Amino acid sequence: MWVEDWSSKAACKEAAPDQLFVRGAEQNKAKQMCNGCPVRTECLAEALDNQIEWGVWGGMTERERRALLRRRPGASWRNVLEVAREEHTRTGLPAKL
Repeated sequence: MWVEDWSSKAACKEAAPDQLFVRGAEQNKAKQMCNGCPVRTECLAEALDNQIEWGVWGGMTERERRALLRRRPGASWRNVLEVAREEHTRTGLPAKL
C-alpha cells in the first residue's frame, strides 16, 4: 500500500537536515537512518520523480539516484517502485530496477 503522506512517517522526520545533506563518507551514516524506514520507497520515488539532486533520499545518494535515472529516463518512479514492491512482497525476491 502506497503512503501518500509519507514524510510524517519517515524515520528521519526528527533529524536535522544537516544529517541528510552531507558529502563523502558521511552519506553512509545518513543512509543507515533509512534502514527499516516504513516509507523508504515513497521517499525514494519522490526524489527520483522530482529529480532532487542533493541529499540522501530513500536510502540512496545523489550518485546512486542519477544512475537509476540514466537507466530509465522519463520513468514514473512511483509506478516502477510500486510494482517492484508488489513483486518483492509476492515472491520474496529483490526487484530489478
